[in-house]
Amino acid sequence: MADRSRTEPALAPSGLLDRTLRRFRRAWRGVGLGPAGTKDVVGPDVSAADRDHLLAQFRACLEARRGEVEARARAAALGATYLGLSETGKRRFVNILAEEFDADEAVIDAAIDAYREQSTGAVDANDAQADTGDRHRALQRLREALVAPRVRLLTRFNELSLGVKFLVDMRADILRMPERRPQLIGLERDLKALLSSWFDIGFLELTRITWNSPAALLEKLIEYEAVHAIQSWDDLKDRLEDDRRCYAFVHPCMPDEPLIFVEIALVDGLTDNIHELLDPTRSPRPADTTDTAIFYSISNCQSGLAGVSFGNFLIKRVVSDLSKDLPNLKTFSTLSPIPGFRRWLERHLEEAGDDLALSDPLRAALTGHGDGVNPATALREVVASPERLIEMENTALAQALAPIVKRLCAHYLLTARHGHRAQDRVAHFHLSNGARIERLNWMGDYTPQGLAASLGMMVNYRYVLNDVDKHHEEYVSTGNIRATSQVQRMLKD
Repeated sequence: MADRSRTEPALAPSGLLDRTLRRFRRAWRGVGLGPAGTKDVVGPDVSAADRDHLLAQFRACLEARRGEVEARARAAALGATYLGLSETGKRRFVNILAEEFDADEAVIDAAIDAYREQSTGAVDANDAQADTGDRHRALQRLREALVAPRVRLLTRFNELSLGVKFLVDMRADILRMPERRPQLIGLERDLKALLSSWFDIGFLELTRITWNSPAALLEKLIEYEAVHAIQSWDDLKDRLEDDRRCYAFVHPCMPDEPLIFVEIALVDGLTDNIHELLDPTRSPRPADTTDTAIFYSISNCQSGLAGVSFGNFLIKRVVSDLSKDLPNLKTFSTLSPIPGFRRWLERHLEEAGDDLALSDPLRAALTGHGDGVNPATALREVVASPERLIEMENTALAQALAPIVKRLCAHYLLTARHGHRAQDRVAHFHLSNGARIERLNWMGDYTPQGLAASLGMMVNYRYVLNDVDKHHEEYVSTGNIRATSQVQRMLKD
């Protein structure tokens, strides 16, 4: 999304991580079991002896013979242990949880057999009601058998202060682990299912961030912004001027941990270049004199929520808030990156060979420059070394390349799919939210990152409030992608 709608944000820097760990420990002080807990027993790498001790602690937490108070205390002790482990220790910790507390196949088989017996047995009319009750009970036992005991262990943490944040961070750790055993994949999916049930756009609170917001929140905005990095406190202050808006989405279970940051520039007309948008020498203008809101950065802050959907109307909620505050705004658009374009183009060039299926005017334009260079050759050169686009800026060859790259980019956004969803993750996010593809922008981001990801291409996704719901339904149900006629014509040029 000139935005970070990718759901894999960068890891929190060490200073922020250290402070987070201290918050956990303060929150759980007095909840743990003291000498009976695990904090002072388990070594950072979890030795073989530690493994047996941890296994016993997991089982004790799961059984909770003395009630919920004991269960929370044991969960806090296990959580405190996990926070003190090395990377090796964390891998061993989660592997114990994944392997020893998976669903029991023998129990599942027995529950299936019992349900089949109830379902296929002869039904006497006089005993129909009793028989139906037996089937329902057998079905309920089957449902319970399918839920791994580790899910009950994980929900223990939900009852603790900061417990949801702990689970989010644990999933982030698991996603970074190189080993992908089936049980570990199952544990990660169990965590994702739990988090998906707790996080939804309807539960999120929208908060505007200003220069007067708490310093801790401003610091997190600097730390988590990864689309267009904030270089300094002066840079941050510039992004919070009157002609800018910034919002944070937070969840009641994680009030001090923003989930998403949204940054907006208030301008006149569509913007086609991120460098002009972020120019620190610009003269800020009153917000009520602008007519367009450009969403230029959307940053997911919690890597442990990767793949967890917050719903399909996140942008609509911000647009609604902006419309109430600034009724002069008429256009709501993004200036977004196209992170998968260059990789897709590499594969396209490999498959196409010298035949790029270009129209005669485009082929003639390109072969008329650079000593009659072959179109495929010219493209391969810039795809292999995108920094060459800077070297050839404003040359005849660059001008000939521009319409060809834009045409191929239109093909990528409109036709490259995973199933019926757009292949590009940022495109999928905005199309799911009800936007349409408005315009493609040549050299909209000529930073090294922008060139490496998309040969400098950027795209405007436009949100028309009266059409958002319709566009969302069309895309989600059929995969239909709305685009302006200007963009659609690029498929035929």
